[in-house]
Amino acid sequence: MNAPLDVLIAGAGPAGTTLAIDLARRGLAVRVVDKAPHSFEGSRAKGIQPRTLEVFDDLGALDGVLAGSSDYPRLGIHLGPVAVPWRMFRNRDRSTGVPYPNTRLIPQYRTDAVLHDRLGQLGGKVEYGRELTGFEQDGTSVTATVTGDDGTERITARYLVGADGGASTVRKLLGLGFLGETHEQDRMLIADAVTSGLSRDRWHVWPGVKGRFAGACPLPQTELFQWMIRLAPDEEPPEGEEAITRRIRAHTRNRAIAVRDIRWRSVFRPNIRLAEAYRRGRVLLAGDAAHVHTPAGAQGLNTGVQDAYNLGWKLAQVIAGADPWLLDTYEAERLPIAAGVLGLSTKKYAGIAKLDPSSLRRGKDEQQLSLTYHGGPLAPSGSDRTTTLQAGDRAPDADLPGSRLFDAYRGPHFTVVAYGPEAAAASDELGWPAAGAPLRRITVDARPGFLSGYGVEGDTLLLVRPDGYLGHIATRDFLASTRTAARTMTPEVTG
Repeated sequence: MNAPLDVLIAGAGPAGTTLAIDLARRGLAVRVVDKAPHSFEGSRAKGIQPRTLEVFDDLGALDGVLAGSSDYPRLGIHLGPVAVPWRMFRNRDRSTGVPYPNTRLIPQYRTDAVLHDRLGQLGGKVEYGRELTGFEQDGTSVTATVTGDDGTERITARYLVGADGGASTVRKLLGLGFLGETHEQDRMLIADAVTSGLSRDRWHVWPGVKGRFAGACPLPQTELFQWMIRLAPDEEPPEGEEAITRRIRAHTRNRAIAVRDIRWRSVFRPNIRLAEAYRRGRVLLAGDAAHVHTPAGAQGLNTGVQDAYNLGWKLAQVIAGADPWLLDTYEAERLPIAAGVLGLSTKKYAGIAKLDPSSLRRGKDEQQLSLTYHGGPLAPSGSDRTTTLQAGDRAPDADLPGSRLFDAYRGPHFTVVAYGPEAAAASDELGWPAAGAPLRRITVDARPGFLSGYGVEGDTLLLVRPDGYLGHIATRDFLASTRTAARTMTPEVTG
């Protein structure tokens, strides 16, 4: 029997690997197992939202994502011989509060590779070809059975996280319901293929009767397009270059289009489901294991990454001695977000079939910058607020002399931001536990970007969580109220 791990993660997709990176940089002992023989090879989830870019910045994975991605191209909606240009996104310049304002287009296999490389830099790795087949838990640990070509291993960890996809073994073994529906008759062929006869400066869309559209999105820094072909209820999905080319030509009426070198192919059915709970004891769910969406709006991967980013610091704090109640806040904060995203992506998907303009447009809801945990267990209503922010909101970026606030936030720590002499004095006096995430203290002056972005009008003390959300705002009673908020998220202060 091996010495106990801190966390065992089942599933090496974006959610599982993000969690592993966050835990590894905190010094925790982590293993990641995945039943697949190798890393995912398809383009599937190809949109990285601005808030996720901020997460990748914090985790040290941003440069690779930016290098392997591009801005989204305009749509070209083909109506007979005419192609109507349409912009899904209004590309914006960087602002003081939002350093990465635009959604990036990158095939999922490349995002996975960037995250796996970052995990490797931190001393971790993905163990492929190793399937979790069972587990038992008690009051102190979880013991999982993992099988592979080299036999069966029993792995003991303090916690187990199932990030093993929509068909999650972990969720099924927990006996948790996966509430919602699967549209068995609504199928879409998705294929990555080299394509001739199409310009690469557009995401091409051909509407069809009864919503049976076809689309082809050029994948950056490749010769590939991601093809999406909505099939008729009784249609046999085409296989192979010739059959798929014939199907495309029949729909588009364009005999110049041809596909070859198909790198990945899948038949997708819209799953709209939400787990009835995210935690049972020492076992938790994240990503598609907890919620599955339609592909519309590029929400699934991003929501899974945000799950992991919310969970990582909480697991580390509890392992360091914080009240285990902190793990209950993971479901309380993330499940309502997933429910809202399910509604958003489902509405977008239904509208795309009808070419509803609002369904083709992407805005702040999809970018996940305005999501808030306000009103939840770590950000109760009725606490102090500024003119623009309340506890539970995302902490915006702001320019500082020679740097920016996100530079101060980057890392596995809490940050206390003091504005004004009374707040600065309280910051200096605030005690902090030696165990768990450390505290970084900064004092800011009356810079316009900070004052406007944070809505500060007088002395203010801000406690920023390790995941970049506001854990507390104090505009009076600075020290006592901040101490009370910090106690819910940290081990006990001693000495």
